[in-house]
Amino acid sequence: MTNPEGPYVKVHFRLEIEDDRPPASVESLWAVDQGDGTVRLDNIPWFVRDIACGDIVATEPDEEGVRWAGEVVRRSGNCTIRLIVFRDGGSEAARQSVIDAFHGLGVHGEGMERFRMVALDVPPAADLAKVQRLLRHGVAEEWWDMEEGCVTARWRAVSAG
Repeated sequence: MTNPEGPYVKVHFRLEIEDDRPPASVESLWAVDQGDGTVRLDNIPWFVRDIACGDIVATEPDEEGVRWAGEVVRRSGNCTIRLIVFRDGGSEAARQSVIDAFHGLGVHGEGMERFRMVALDVPPAADLAKVQRLLRHGVAEEWWDMEEGCVTARWRAVSAG
């Protein structure tokens, strides 16, 4: 892949497994190499906690050149929300309808068939109150269950409000 901001690279995150979750010990995300040992994440994380798309992360290559994630150097302000879609058995159409509903609120999403999941990238400019209302409504209607993978202080303040 080519990108005017820098080359795309894969960054690997080690995951702590507890009660067989998540289903893998490593998650790889696409990122843009910043040229100084850091990368800007360009993927919505499926399983990594406390990371969001757009975050700048330090990396360290191993002896085989695999880049492993270290500390977050700068937060993007984005939130990562993950959903398990129940509606229509989490079908592709159901996952896409969820993505479309949130897209109208300025939120980007991706679906994963294997786990009936949708991962949402909520930018700081999104109307967080509307996003949270839709999330709560979907949980109440049993369309999905949700997990806050990475949220900001602003997200928590809107939640509490």
